[in-house]
Amino acid sequence: MIFQRALRRELASAAGATFTVLFSIYVTWTLITLLGRAAGGKIASGDVVALIFFAVLNYLPTILILTSFISVLMAVTRSYRDSEMVVWFASGQSLLRWIAPVMTFGLPIVLATASLSLVATPWAKLKSTEFIQRFEKREDLKKVSPGQFKESTTANRVFFVEGAASGSNAVQNVFVNTVEKNGNTVVVAKEGVIEGDGKGGQLLVLKNGRRYQGVPGQADFQSMEFERYSMRVATKVPVLGADLPVDTFTTMALIAAPNRYTMAELLWRLASPLMCAVLMLLAIPLGFVNPRAGSSVNLILALLIFFTYINLVKVFEGSVKQGKAQFGTAWWPLHLTVGLLVMALFAWRLNVNHRYHPLVLLNAWKRSRILGKASAK
Repeated sequence: MIFQRALRRELASAAGATFTVLFSIYVTWTLITLLGRAAGGKIASGDVVALIFFAVLNYLPTILILTSFISVLMAVTRSYRDSEMVVWFASGQSLLRWIAPVMTFGLPIVLATASLSLVATPWAKLKSTEFIQRFEKREDLKKVSPGQFKESTTANRVFFVEGAASGSNAVQNVFVNTVEKNGNTVVVAKEGVIEGDGKGGQLLVLKNGRRYQGVPGQADFQSMEFERYSMRVATKVPVLGADLPVDTFTTMALIAAPNRYTMAELLWRLASPLMCAVLMLLAIPLGFVNPRAGSSVNLILALLIFFTYINLVKVFEGSVKQGKAQFGTAWWPLHLTVGLLVMALFAWRLNVNHRYHPLVLLNAWKRSRILGKASAK
């Protein structure tokens, strides 16, 4: 019991430190990415905080899987490095005794990963898609941020506004450049606002401005002043929820509508908790390290195994999505293979006659010290 309590405390400490580092790195990277998109006018600046929250929920299962794997690996590696495992084996204890405390510690993480993967992540992707679609379907002028050029949805018109009037939808000092067959038309005005035309369309109404058409210096160049000038803007009816990607569907919706796309998404969601449990078990025999050697090799190997595992899951997901494999025969072989690898590593470490077993290493170290003292004499 003392051993189990001490091990759980060590695992919790390692998991907390690992999760904090991974979470901070990902949040920082996501913040930089979203701020760049907001500065480029691809998303609304007011939606950045919400989109960061949704993005974190989306990748939190992966962070938890890597956190649990690394924390168990660090605890086992430290025990080997400090020769605690030598004492453990010398006292007649087996490596299998580590499974119970590790899984007691890891079961809440596995359940959290399953809940996030099956419930929270689809909801976060749905809300993120809705935020982005809502911004993309706004009127051209409303998508323009003050002091920033913005291209219209038809790609033949560029808007620029200097500022927005507080408490209204009007914008100040508007510049509009329209590319037409017979040349460019430039309109500048002190004020602009979007108004309906009564037929379901939208008009950009400019007030107190000037309109230039043609090439300056040519005979057909025209310049005129106006008090009120209306131009039709291309807008989209905001039909939110249309053409949603399959990864925004709830898990029950995926099961209710079985096809190769929904089953591929279901395969990925089921893989997250399975990966979390299997990798924690793999970390126990994988954590072996020679006490006289460094422990960085184990961490590098763990990262390679993690990324290989997750990429292989993506391969199986792609096979189901392309119709090359069926869900029933694609979701379990990879996890079964890794499970068999875990059993093989346990059997390897439990073999006391193996030259890399800790007791063998301890005896070899004792013999080398005895021979060293004898040669010194």
